[in-house]
Amino acid sequence: QLQLVESGGGLVQPGGSLRLSCAASGFTSDYYAIGWFRQAPGKERVGVSCISSSDGSTYYADSVKARFTISRDNAKNTVYLQMNSLKPEDTAVYYCAAGRLCTTTAGEYDYWGQGTQVTVSS
Repeated sequence: QLQLVESGGGLVQPGGSLRLSCAASGFTSDYYAIGWFRQAPGKERVGVSCISSSDGSTYYADSVKARFTISRDNAKNTVYLQMNSLKPEDTAVYYCAAGRLCTTTAGEYDYWGQGTQVTVSS
């Protein structure tokens, strides 16, 4: 019924670009804040970026600021994460999530996708 599906992950060389998509079904994504999180092997899940449902304000973790851009297409019920100048330390499973507010805390989100693998390697 309520579902988020990530896509666009893959293998890319350092310095390359990738665009992730988060498609929502069963609800309209513009009523929710959408966050992107990532989890590398042996590491905890951390917030990467989020976009507010109300005023469209955005947040970026310091590690990705100026390299990643979050956006939303309400007509397509989809949120995107454009990732440029990728580094090996960006390698992780990337998840999108929906909640009431744009926050950096995973526990504040109610709905989660299954994740998509991003690997940055030469």
